[in-house]
Amino acid sequence: MKILKFKETDTEEIVSLFYETVHSVNSKDYSQSELDAWAPRDEKESKMKSWEESLGQNITFVAKVNDRIVGFSDLTHNGHLDRLYVHKDYQGQGIATALVDMLESEAKILNLLEIDTEASITAKPFFEHRGYKIVCSQTVERKGVKLTNFKMIKKIKL
Repeated sequence: MKILKFKETDTEEIVSLFYETVHSVNSKDYSQSELDAWAPRDEKESKMKSWEESLGQNITFVAKVNDRIVGFSDLTHNGHLDRLYVHKDYQGQGIATALVDMLESEAKILNLLEIDTEASITAKPFFEHRGYKIVCSQTVERKGVKLTNFKMIKKIKL
């Protein structure tokens, strides 16, 4: 596995990985209507445009195995870990850990005091294991469907 900086040419593969991951990995914790609201397939084209811009502005890393993107994560310059997704066939292989290690190293370089994220039910145990603390449970609405996630924060030791 290689961890590399995001390039614009990665966008289509990243967006596809996002849809696949949400609709497979997160299906154990969310209903089909929740998954469809979170990752509506009819928005894939518009998501490619908006994500290309935001991923390019954020600190974004991709994990590749045999030149195939198997995970990605990004961090805003003010310390919000926005996205962390690992391909369904590569779960439990240390990819999320490697990606978040890179983002946390970047946060130290930026002298950030903390990283916050909004973790799904599925991702919450991963973040807890890494020392992120739950601030609160949240309900967010997407396309009229309510989804539960968790506002979490980790203090960064400089």
